[in-house]
Amino acid sequence: MSAGPGGRIAPEDWSAQVVGVLGGLGPAATSVFLDILVRATDAASDQDHLDLLVSQHSTTPDRTARILDPAAPDPGIVIARDARMLERAGATLLVMPCNTAHHFVRQAEEATTAPFLSIVELTAEVAARRVGAPASAGAGASAGGGAVAPVAVFATEGNVRAEVYQQALEQAGARAWIPSRDLQDRVNAIIYDQVKAGRPVDMEMFEGCVAEAIDGGAGTVVLGCTELSVVYDQQGLRGDPRLTDSLTELATATILAAGKQVSPAFRPA
Repeated sequence: MSAGPGGRIAPEDWSAQVVGVLGGLGPAATSVFLDILVRATDAASDQDHLDLLVSQHSTTPDRTARILDPAAPDPGIVIARDARMLERAGATLLVMPCNTAHHFVRQAEEATTAPFLSIVELTAEVAARRVGAPASAGAGASAGGGAVAPVAVFATEGNVRAEVYQQALEQAGARAWIPSRDLQDRVNAIIYDQVKAGRPVDMEMFEGCVAEAIDGGAGTVVLGCTELSVVYDQQGLRGDPRLTDSLTELATATILAAGKQVSPAFRPA
């Protein structure tokens, strides 16, 4: 690619919005995110697609490990460095296709001036609308004053422990439905023992987890870990009305924020 002084991209060769992707958290999820961006963009030629700078930093310290143990290596420092690198290279908009890493996003925001699209806030707002909880009504209340169904959060142990989605959903006017210990263990197994480990996904287990949340009163299930988004995208679950997929919400918001349009043929979450 063309580069200016200091390795920065030559602006005249790139679109007005260059999206910097803080990836590798995990690698498969970033790959799926990039694929969704291509499939979801309304484009008739190569030049109609988004311009991206991608950091696939797979060796970033584990996010959940740091949340559960403050003595573990800090991924926030690494994410902030990568955000600075992308901005210096020419990124004008930053995205991070990882939900648990949102816990460390403040460090990246403080290290850069480029706007940052939050996968968690975007997804929480969509999920809140789906259960009929307008933000102005307060957490768990409908416009008419009655209670609305909560939003089930399927995410990593660290995400749940840090209350990443609980806080975002409250801000969006909804309330979180948190899995029981047994259900969380099964969600963890799908995330770590199957998707992250590169092993086949037990779809019977996945379906059982979703059914348990819906039967337990949840109005929608947020796939609040991008490894679960990999399952959603690759296992033909796109369009399942029970599910709100975080990776899809980030991808479609990124397309719009970059000045493009979402393809009418793309099936949303």
